[in-house]
Amino acid sequence: MAAIDPMEQFLIHKVVPVNPIAVPVIGQLDLSITNSVLFMLIAAGILALFFFVAAKRQIVPGRMQALAEMTYGMVDGVLTGGIIGDRGRPFLPFILTLFLFIATLNVLGLAPGGFAVTSQLAVTTALAVMTFLIVIIVGLVRNGLGFFKLFMPSGMPLPMALGVMPIEIISFLVRPLTLAMRLFGNMLGGHVVTYMFASFVIGLGVFGLTGAGIAHLGLAGSAVSFLMIVALTTLEFVVAFLQAFVFAALACVYLNEVVNLGHGH
Repeated sequence: MAAIDPMEQFLIHKVVPVNPIAVPVIGQLDLSITNSVLFMLIAAGILALFFFVAAKRQIVPGRMQALAEMTYGMVDGVLTGGIIGDRGRPFLPFILTLFLFIATLNVLGLAPGGFAVTSQLAVTTALAVMTFLIVIIVGLVRNGLGFFKLFMPSGMPLPMALGVMPIEIISFLVRPLTLAMRLFGNMLGGHVVTYMFASFVIGLGVFGLTGAGIAHLGLAGSAVSFLMIVALTTLEFVVAFLQAFVFAALACVYLNEVVNLGHGH
């Protein structure tokens, strides 16, 4: 029997090979479409199609329009409005796109034949760094040099504040790493555990069918493992949306600090 490798499902491979392009300074740039890129394109296509179908503006909304309006209202009321406040409305398109894109990628990773894009640290890091850069740019544009008051605790004596500032700066700079690792770790762990139980279903099933006597208990173990897969898959669907929500919520928390800097929200 072949060795079981739960990490094999995360391997990147080219789906549409493209000859590398020579770029000055950078060197050879490979624009091949990998399985990771393919599923990101599929996720973008699904979301574009969803909103194209849902954008009917009917007085009595259909199912798709009602779902779109409910999602929009949730993000507006709970995330941008609930965390950032009235000043959060301009960031609603970004947060809504971020939430739906991550949620769609997470669900696609659970589909048969799917690829877990958010189980790739490079992808979650790119999303986290993009969010972090937007926070910094918004902070500098809205507050100018007052942005750096974010690292100066209010009401603290100056000597003590100068000692705390490096800690605040380090804490701020670590945020992209924690944001990326949280999504990456949760999705990676779920897929690995599910894969292991799937291997138990096959391995114990074969052992129970080909063995004799007490070996038939392997069939019971296979059945239990199958039930665990059903339970884990259900849990993973919940986690898929929860992790997308947490990522979007933390992005709102970070935006709130710079948008409402000095406004007491």
